[in-house]
Amino acid sequence: MPAPPAAKRVILHVDMDAFYAAIEQRDHPEYRGTPVVVGAPPNQRGVVATASYEARVYGIHSAMSSQDAGRRCPHAIFLPPDLPRYKEVSRQVFAIFERYTPLFQGLSIDEAFLDVSGSRRLFGSGETIARRIKADLQNELELTASIGVAPNKFLAKLGSEYRKPDGLTVLPFDRAGIVAFLRPLPVTRLWGVGKVTRQAFDRAALYTIGDIQEASPALLKNVVGVHSATHLRALAFGEDPSEVELDIRDKSLSREHTFLLDERSRPRLENTLFELVDDVARRLRADGRLAATGRLKLRWKDFSTLTRQRAFARPTRGEGDLHTMAAALFKEIPLEQPVRLIGFGVSNLVDSDASQQLDLFNLAVETRTRQEHLDQAVDQIRAQHGRSAIRRARTLPPTHDPS
Repeated sequence: MPAPPAAKRVILHVDMDAFYAAIEQRDHPEYRGTPVVVGAPPNQRGVVATASYEARVYGIHSAMSSQDAGRRCPHAIFLPPDLPRYKEVSRQVFAIFERYTPLFQGLSIDEAFLDVSGSRRLFGSGETIARRIKADLQNELELTASIGVAPNKFLAKLGSEYRKPDGLTVLPFDRAGIVAFLRPLPVTRLWGVGKVTRQAFDRAALYTIGDIQEASPALLKNVVGVHSATHLRALAFGEDPSEVELDIRDKSLSREHTFLLDERSRPRLENTLFELVDDVARRLRADGRLAATGRLKLRWKDFSTLTRQRAFARPTRGEGDLHTMAAALFKEIPLEQPVRLIGFGVSNLVDSDASQQLDLFNLAVETRTRQEHLDQAVDQIRAQHGRSAIRRARTLPPTHDPS
């Protein structure tokens, strides 16, 4: 049902259908109607990024091991991701969104919230705008999307998930209708209910959102704590005051590498880590912010994962600082078993270092500024002539390799 004119907010959640795989099928007609998996090959280490709906029939889904996907559907077409092409199509998708409202929040390359509350006078109801967006995506880009139309972000996202692919769901805008819609859904559809919270609800015999609606506030507080109880009870009644945020920037930057064969040589692991840090530093400089925290990640042969993080002495985007941090964190970890994956990232990104005093006689500040200019010059050379045009000296200190 369309939103009533009196509704204060009309929010759309647009979720492109199997985005990477859909682009491949669009650009390669021979793939249409066949199972397509975008990700690592089935004979190598790695995971599925996206699977077409033909592949999902076989139980294949994103983040699944590519080897598992290959066993489930040996005749599937496996394709490596082409991120530059997908990003270009994403820009075209978001340009369509912008025709209908300047108030949109990109959540990822293929989904966004749109606040069309003020657009209805020009384009019609929320449902009408959703249909126009779907038509533009189909006619101009030959792609489909699933869209939820609702009075807030939480409900709009539920709507986009309700009918996929190529779905359109308009949720009720009245309280009684919202409560009735939510009642039969499992508690896992509430934002913030993961594995641990679901288990706590299971022990309390709270299985559906309707059970949460009927539970007393005291019971919910005993099960999940005061803060979560308040938050989840509000969602259970369809209440979500959060706004569509216009400037959503990554809260962290990271890179990971999965080895084809488990790696146990510390020097080879250090070399890989060096390259990952190099890329994170470049992206951090392009972002323009400073990182307050560095983080190292290792995944062992048995799939258990270890992370170590530490705050920098001061927020930084200097490549030397990132390498020093990565080396220090890695040196502390004994290699008790072979490594399947290694990664490095930075988080707690800030726009400036408030603690830094701009003193002309502060040699440390001057040195950091010169080093940053040097790093930026290296970025420009590599952008014009390729990464191999200039190489940095290895800055990770050597360590003894017992293997």
